[in-house]
Amino acid sequence: MVERPEAPVFSFFTHVDVGSDREYPGITGLAHMFEHMAFKGTDQIGTTEYAKEKPALDKVEQAYQAYLREREKPVGGDEKKVAELQAAWQQAMKEAQKYVKENQFGQIVEENGGVGLNAFTSNEETAYHYSFPSNRVELWAYLESDRFLHPVFREFYKERDVVHEERRLGESQPTGRLFEQFAAAAFIAHPYGKPVVGWPSDLESFSETDAENFYKKYYVPANMVVTVVGDVKANEVMPIMEKYFGRLPAKAKPEPLRTVEPPQIADREVILHETSQPWPSRT
Repeated sequence: MVERPEAPVFSFFTHVDVGSDREYPGITGLAHMFEHMAFKGTDQIGTTEYAKEKPALDKVEQAYQAYLREREKPVGGDEKKVAELQAAWQQAMKEAQKYVKENQFGQIVEENGGVGLNAFTSNEETAYHYSFPSNRVELWAYLESDRFLHPVFREFYKERDVVHEERRLGESQPTGRLFEQFAAAAFIAHPYGKPVVGWPSDLESFSETDAENFYKKYYVPANMVVTVVGDVKANEVMPIMEKYFGRLPAKAKPEPLRTVEPPQIADREVILHETSQPWPSRT
């Protein structure tokens, strides 16, 4: 374990505008899913040998797409074939797992004095943040820019199960069930009515390919803001940020959300009978 350096500290937030990702059917929760994937590393971090891991990951996705196509057939589905394709997909995941270095990104941050490594996703944004010693600015700029320049969606389906479990945890709480019903009733057209964590059917279906398309659309410089605060000097930090974040290729900002919530013309009411303590909310 590398000793934590004694130095003044700075903190940062990387904000990505993902407010409209839930406009599209079938991928609710993908912004939150990608929040998790951004900690999986790059082609240099999180892998024992990326040259071998990459084709293994490609096989995982090919196997999943074959399984999904058979599973989702509206008519003429073959349960035996579905089971065989599912087994092939799971075997491909086991093969790809051999090349994974678990949590290496977080370990590098912690070994260099980083604290508070975390992220969150809301209706409007995903934000990544932690605090670092000021004498590790360049390492931070490399790590933070590289995970958005060279992301690797390793352990995607394993992590999708983790996210699905988060949803089940929320469903187990009366307040979670109430808020989801409340939001769905409050917004009938706007994506605010859809859960940030995603609908169960989407969490069982969206793919690594969907995540790559999402990344290419939303994780672009025109849609991101990096905020640095703390014991650093702007004239020293800006050249470092330009050096590393300037590597991200420029792309067009995603189109704005077109859907506008129509005027409310009828009463909307949600009544959920639960055993729970009183819970005031200003939502």
